[in-house]
Parts: sequence; C-alpha cells; structure tokens
Amino acid sequence: MNLFGRDFLKLLDYTPEEILYLIDLAAELKDKKKKGILTDVLKGKNIALIFEKTSTRTRCAFEVAAHDLGMGSTYLNPSDSQIGKKESIADTARVLAGMFDGIEYRGFEQEKVETIAKYSKVPVWNGLTNEFHPTQMLADALTIKEHFGKLEGIHLVYMGDARYNTGNSLMVLCAKLGMHFTAVSNKKYFPSEELVNICQDIASKTGAVIDFSEDPYEGTKGADVIYTDIWVSMGEPDEVWEERIKDLEPYRVTMDIMNNAGDSCVFMHCLPSFHDLGTGIGIDIKNKYGLNEMEVTDEVFESDRSIVFEEAENRMHTIKAVMYATLKEA
Repeated sequence: MNLFGRDFLKLLDYTPEEILYLIDLAAELKDKKKKGILTDVLKGKNIALIFEKTSTRTRCAFEVAAHDLGMGSTYLNPSDSQIGKKESIADTARVLAGMFDGIEYRGFEQEKVETIAKYSKVPVWNGLTNEFHPTQMLADALTIKEHFGKLEGIHLVYMGDARYNTGNSLMVLCAKLGMHFTAVSNKKYFPSEELVNICQDIASKTGAVIDFSEDPYEGTKGADVIYTDIWVSMGEPDEVWEERIKDLEPYRVTMDIMNNAGDSCVFMHCLPSFHDLGTGIGIDIKNKYGLNEMEVTDEVFESDRSIVFEEAENRMHTIKAVMYATLKEA
C-alpha cells in the first residue's frame, strides 16, 4: 500500500484497509526495534514539530521515532513559533515546507492543521487538535490487537466527556474497523449529532455498532475495553472544573465498573491521568473539591487490568509507522 506524500489529519480521511496497514506496519517496526534491527531508512530528512499544546508522550514519540528512522527533528513551542501571531498559518506552512520534509502540529482547532496541510507541499501530521487525535487512535488499536489478537467485534466503552478529540476519534476508529463503540456519560457529553451520523453511516458498511448510555452499569456490561480521559482539557478555564466534576463523577472508572464489564475487560487511558495526588493539579483538585482521584480510581489505574503504559509506548511505534509510510517512497 502506497501512502507516500499523504497527510495524516484524521481517521475519517483513511479507509479501513489503510488504517489496518498502518497498525500492522507499526507492529512490524516495533518488533524490529525490540530485536535491535535498525530502520534508519529516512536519513537526510528533517521534520518540524509545532506544539501549541505541550505534551510528554506526543513530543517524545515523534522525536524518538524520527531518530530511529534516521531523521532530524526541530521542536517549536508556543514561544518559539510565530504561527498565527506575527505570521499567518498559511505563510508558516509554506516556510516550514521549504525547509522540512514533514510537519507535525499539536494544538487547538482542527482548522489550523487542515490549513497547514492545505499550504504545505510536504506531509502534515496531526499530533492532537480539539476535535481529533488520530495518532493516539493507532496506538490504541495496536494495543487492543496485541492484547486480544483482533480488533473486529471488540466492544470499547468510553466513559466521560466524549465530545472532543479522544471520544470523537475512538468513535471514528470503531466505526472504521468494525468494532462496537459505546459512549457512557451524561447525554450532554455525547459526541455531536453530525459526527454520530457520519460514523453510523460508516458503521452500516463495516458492521460496527455505535451506541450510547447514561447508565454506567448498563453501558459497560460485557465491555472488552473501558477507556477514559481527563475531564477537563488543556486550555479550558478553571470555572469549568466544578460543573464537569459534578456531571461526570458518576462516570468515574472504578473496580466495580471493571468487574461489571467482566473478568477479561482491560482499562485504557491516553494520559495524563488524575488517579492520585502525585501531580500539582491533583493536589489542587483535592484542596478545592476534596477528591483524591478523578476520572479513574488509583485501584484500577495500578491494577493488572490496566494497559495504559503499553498503550503509551505504542504511541512511538505507531507515529513511526505514519512517518515511515508517508515519507518513504515506494
């Protein structure tokens, strides 16, 4: 399969076959890395990493993957880049495309990464926007396939705020790959009707199931994977916390929820997670709201049913696959 020169902006742009190809390629590249087999096939190439939102996993994954492929990388944080300030997004895209072989963007509106791709002559990769998180989805799919040996028919439940990048993208992933997606939350936190309709149409062709529940026990019964994310995203104001905690506390992932799903159910989270008081934000939440844990209990997070760190490692292998596939000429 030839994906040379393609952008990677959202999974909606890719066919099920193309997504599965990237997952299989990531598994192959991961196996080679574990065996010490070099894959530095992109020597002489360089990539730009634009981060309007900071990150641990995404930045490290792109930098290590680029190094493994033989490439150089240049990191641009919000203070280093003039994108959208002194220089338009379109101009920035054209400048960087003249110096680099690929551009990663992690930031806010999906429109920004789409604009960069429009004006760039080199591949552009979405490291996260408000609406979509496609590189995370490949990592999630690889992790699920490693654990269960398959993807088709797997029942994935997303608990919490499903309106934004992770919830949206998981629904798209499941629709594309014939999986069963259930959003479990207060109904005002379900994905948009427009995206649900798109995914339902895709599901009608792939055999996927897309459904929703406000009952945390009914919605998680028989789940293979229970997935959650932080309740408040980066950049949202502090006053959002109180409302979000009140609405979503009934949808915290507890061991009772995991047991309700079944003995074989595993827990996933794209990280970072507020499962204890080991962070400054965690302590702040404790002081303001009296909570020791938020979207998931520490008992679940640290249990042998949690595969979050395998999932985190797979960010690097799947990002490597995306760059390999889009930058290496067939």
